[in-house]
Amino acid sequence: MTLPDLILPLLPEIIIIGVALLLLIIDMASRFSDVSAEASLMAGVTFAGILVAAGVTAAGLGSGDALVGNVVLVDDLSRYTNLAVLLAAGLSVLLAWAYVPQFSQEASSFYALLLLAAAGMMFMGKSVELITMFVSLEILSVSLYVLTGFNRRQLASAEGALKYFLLGAFSSGFFLYGMALLYADTGSTQLSEIAAGGTGGFLILTGLALLLVGFFFKLAGVPFHMWAPDAYQGAPTPVTAFMSVATKAAVFVAMFRILASLTSAPIEIWAGLVAIISVLTMIWGNFAALRQTSLKRMLAYSSIAQAGYMMTGLVAGVNALNAVLYYLFAYAFMNIGAFAVASMLERSTPDARQDADIDAARGLFDSRPLLAVAMAIFMLSLTGIPPMVGFFGKFYVFGAAVSAGWAWLAVIGMLNSVVSAYYYLRVVVVMFMSKPDEQSYVRSHIPAGAGAAIAIAVTGVLLMGLLASPVFVELGKAVIALR
Repeated sequence: MTLPDLILPLLPEIIIIGVALLLLIIDMASRFSDVSAEASLMAGVTFAGILVAAGVTAAGLGSGDALVGNVVLVDDLSRYTNLAVLLAAGLSVLLAWAYVPQFSQEASSFYALLLLAAAGMMFMGKSVELITMFVSLEILSVSLYVLTGFNRRQLASAEGALKYFLLGAFSSGFFLYGMALLYADTGSTQLSEIAAGGTGGFLILTGLALLLVGFFFKLAGVPFHMWAPDAYQGAPTPVTAFMSVATKAAVFVAMFRILASLTSAPIEIWAGLVAIISVLTMIWGNFAALRQTSLKRMLAYSSIAQAGYMMTGLVAGVNALNAVLYYLFAYAFMNIGAFAVASMLERSTPDARQDADIDAARGLFDSRPLLAVAMAIFMLSLTGIPPMVGFFGKFYVFGAAVSAGWAWLAVIGMLNSVVSAYYYLRVVVVMFMSKPDEQSYVRSHIPAGAGAAIAIAVTGVLLMGLLASPVFVELGKAVIALR
């Protein structure tokens, strides 16, 4: 294989890693007297790199497959994964543009870590070899551990990062043990050879179970969710927004690849296990969110429940991949948009808590009507109210489950959506039907980056909902079958 054959398929990842290194070089070579100017430069370079990488990825759609080194497969599935990760990264950078200088003078390190996490997710989505998948998982994990605790002024940030790291180390051990058992059974770590040589015996089943434990941890699936509420609440809000979306995209695609390859493992066994985890995740996430007063913590439990909905598509098998991909793009717009509005309700002083109570949104429609309308759109979409994109995301995922014979699982998902309406609509009621009081707060100035992120997210939620049937379903059919 020639050098261009190695470089061109992986050009988006090379761009992202190159920009991360460039940020560190600029930081070492320059001395900025103005922290805000330095942060703006770093954010601008990061956002430009993400746009270029997304453009290169989009240009490659439909251009065929490329197997690089027998370890990564660049196909349309991996390209869609790249776009989902880069969408989340781009919106998070816009949100972080004016946010990071409030608590840190190390903007270059922040954006470099965010880009490295994105690169790990992108490689994970195209890995067809277990060691490569594990290395990608660790790259994204270590980057997110540091980003979670990046605000050294906040004890909650350090606490969340520590919990995330300690439990993440255990999940990595489970993943490694699972890899070892699959290798012991098949003599290979490549998914194609595992598919051809798997016996379907004890080693394969146990290895698959351990791999799923590692994946469920990253998805915050119950009972492996313990880290998520504290990490999401303590992390800087742009980090919370990014990892709540992008991690799911990479992990779900990797799980689809593995489950499609392990043809020797009876689908009745692993699908039943995933279905149980899906039900527990939906129920726990939604019912725990009911009693939250913190807006970020409520959205954290909401993120757990949303992962449960997506697992419904995973149970339905490869035929549900289109639906899950659609849901991932939809989720990027509505969830990052919700976190962006939530960040506007936080105090902007350096030592202020990086969180806001739901009561801070009291009377928001009176003071900032556009911001309140945007938040209402995100809350209604997350609930699954038509014609918002969240409705169509759940419709396609639950429909795929019904078609695959998992109607009872789809019914549980719909009932959980009804439960979620209480805490999502509670935010809407507080904004529109309450008057401002001493607990109310909204920033006097909305930064341009955060405003742009909110506007893009609102546009995405509305357009993806209105154009769901004629456009995005057809795009989903272009995804090449899993190997």
